[in-house]
Amino acid sequence: MNFQLIFEELKQHQDVELAQQMSAYMKDKFVFLGVKKPLRDKICKPHFNAAKLLPIDWQFIADCWNANYREMQYVATDYLRFNKKKLCPEDIPQLCSLIKCKSWWDTVDSLDQTIGEISFNYPETKSILLEWSKSENFWLRRIAIDHQLLRKEKTDIPLLEEILINNLEQTEFFINKAMGWALRDFSKTNPDWVSRFIDRYKNRMSKLTIREASKYLKSEQ
Repeated sequence: MNFQLIFEELKQHQDVELAQQMSAYMKDKFVFLGVKKPLRDKICKPHFNAAKLLPIDWQFIADCWNANYREMQYVATDYLRFNKKKLCPEDIPQLCSLIKCKSWWDTVDSLDQTIGEISFNYPETKSILLEWSKSENFWLRRIAIDHQLLRKEKTDIPLLEEILINNLEQTEFFINKAMGWALRDFSKTNPDWVSRFIDRYKNRMSKLTIREASKYLKSEQ
């Protein structure tokens, strides 16, 4: 993967006004080029396709993560998602490092289902997700909570339940929001289980979590 080539192609579409808006949306934590996702995808897709038969290029990912512009971290998470079926347990330490570096919800949420693909293909890694669900780093806990999003009938319910229980009585917004999303998503598949979980633990759950989790349950009542 050619980091410099992709960066130069993105930079050709730099939009200063849009970059300021994008930075403001992210609480001015990062500098942006001002390239939206549809254009970024259009630029990156040919490069990803050209390298689809090659091993994952971790140096390219590192270069993207070290870049000053936030879009390059998005390129890295897009590249990882494109290649998620190639990932194996040995890649988890490097993914963990990405989660902990330049952390914010945008890159973290872009990695949760990539991590989930490893967990699904290698069940022995579930123990790692359980460890993360109790981590002092709440971004790792957020990944653990949401790594089964969109799994539907293939959701590992005991694993989901244990991870959620490990995160009851939290005050961190990003954890309580993630718990609500995980429950809300699974409520589309198994509303009875989600209803029972809420009833059992509602005194230990934040109002935010309950509100998010109950969104689709209300329509069925």
